[in-house]
Amino acid sequence: MNITKTLNIIRQAVKDYAPPLGEAVNNEYKDPFKVLVSTILSARTRDETTARVCKELFKKNLKKLSLKEIEKIIKPVNYYKNKAKYLFELRKLKKVPSEIDELIKLPGVGRKTANLVVNVSFKKEGICVDTHVHRIMNRLGYVNTKTPKQTEFALREKLPRKHWSEINYLLVLYGQHVCTPRKPHCNECKINDCLSRKDYNN
Repeated sequence: MNITKTLNIIRQAVKDYAPPLGEAVNNEYKDPFKVLVSTILSARTRDETTARVCKELFKKNLKKLSLKEIEKIIKPVNYYKNKAKYLFELRKLKKVPSEIDELIKLPGVGRKTANLVVNVSFKKEGICVDTHVHRIMNRLGYVNTKTPKQTEFALREKLPRKHWSEINYLLVLYGQHVCTPRKPHCNECKINDCLSRKDYNN
């Protein structure tokens, strides 16, 4: 598979959609801490729900909120009690680290969140692999992995660096609107048509 051609198709397909949550928060606030918080809240939760919660949360001064107050505000997101504990701990953070190895030391921060913050807020190379990236890269046969973490490291070995920063942006939107988890809209997918062409892999 020619991944550059494939991503060009996806880029064209998603160009009219609103950006994913992390990029939207960064565009509005230009604040790495808010990007970090929104990404933690978004785990296992739809972007629409997380966006509404973030809008309410960001009206407050997180450092002045009690644990119960945080829980009340973020209750609509999944696993809100655990996430409230993470945010309560993060109140002590003076500056958001710009390196993945430092970010993953923070409460509630895994590799997906760390890569996204590094990528979106600090414009550094990172491959943020969420469920959409993991699913689509495996569906396309570009990788053969069992977990998002395995997918990240497989992509670090195989994916050209010029695509690292955009892979999450493109595949999140494609996964939300076309290559969905259940009942994907394969009839709308231009990649299917291209894969049958002999010149596509060149």
